[in-house]
Amino acid sequence: MAASFDYCLFGAHVRFGAGCAFDLPGEIRALGCRRPAILMQQRMAETRGWSLLRDRLREFETLVFSAIPAHGSVELIESIAAQASAFGCDSIVAIGGGSVSDSAKALAMLLSEGGRLADHATRFTPPSTLEIPLRTRPKPPIIALPATASGAELTPSFGIREDGHKLLFWNRNLSSRTVLIDPALSRDVPLGLLRETGMNGLAHCLEGLYSRNRSIVADGIALQSLRLFAEGFADGSLDEDGQRERIVLAGHLSGMVLSMARSCLHHAICHVIGARHGVRHGAANTVILPFALRFNEQAAGALLAPALAVLNQVSGTRHESVADWVKAAALRLGLPASLSELGITEADLPAIAEQTMGERGLALNPRAVKGSQDVLSILRQAL
Repeated sequence: MAASFDYCLFGAHVRFGAGCAFDLPGEIRALGCRRPAILMQQRMAETRGWSLLRDRLREFETLVFSAIPAHGSVELIESIAAQASAFGCDSIVAIGGGSVSDSAKALAMLLSEGGRLADHATRFTPPSTLEIPLRTRPKPPIIALPATASGAELTPSFGIREDGHKLLFWNRNLSSRTVLIDPALSRDVPLGLLRETGMNGLAHCLEGLYSRNRSIVADGIALQSLRLFAEGFADGSLDEDGQRERIVLAGHLSGMVLSMARSCLHHAICHVIGARHGVRHGAANTVILPFALRFNEQAAGALLAPALAVLNQVSGTRHESVADWVKAAALRLGLPASLSELGITEADLPAIAEQTMGERGLALNPRAVKGSQDVLSILRQAL
């Protein structure tokens, strides 16, 4: 008998294709909205793509915030929420990567539920107790235009940085109502940075395959996403536009896997590294993933076998483990290979390991994490 499973399909209208970003005005109208708050990072605000989009939005009254930082900011989102509430914001547009999508979800949470953002955060008590506050008020719709492979546009979870920690949240009404995946938006993202975000998406899929919340549905999507990632990472077999298209599409599918299966130890470590040291989430994922996989392989090797078969088949390799494949791919693509490259030192590791023990991802990891020494061993291998 197949294992039972439980997941929500977060009702979103999704479009993929060249030029679909420019249908944003019609999608805002379709939701019955007229006063969107628009979130992006400064890099996106300086692109020609945003300039063209801005011209198409002249019929709407808009409130634009173009300084969303990596990992978000509790203080900034609470400030934006006050301004958006006074403006009469009826929708939120998120243009860019995972930090922007997560900030949009945080803004939607505050606009509907009020209070301080921390009032709505999930709470994890080791080893496996997770408390998710019930927040049921209607949320303003989010329209996402992703430019990276984070997959955050489809997930009901998000994380926002505050004082060296990342507050984590989950609410089924916070995934985007509309998603416009236009590969052209990624052209202003350096290819190396896009590949790093692809490693994050790759990790969503691999953790989804062995998560304690895995399902036959998530497994199938994960394998399709991994195939697309492998094609996008096959440097030389596709032109740059072809690589970008595969990576962005694969990232979207990986968001579906994350929504269904959630994340494990690997992402727990990466969240702490990002929160404490401001390291790019994709870069942290790239470095930590092989070592987190090796830690879990003794408990989940059979569950990762289909992924290894797909990755080797697409890339024409004969790696003996998924960890080996990931490490080799990162090296071939010139991505970060160690924590030291990201500015992390030996002295930083014990605090990262200890803080990771309070992260919710440990609840679904296939191998029990018995203490911070387990995490510290992974970090030392990655240094």
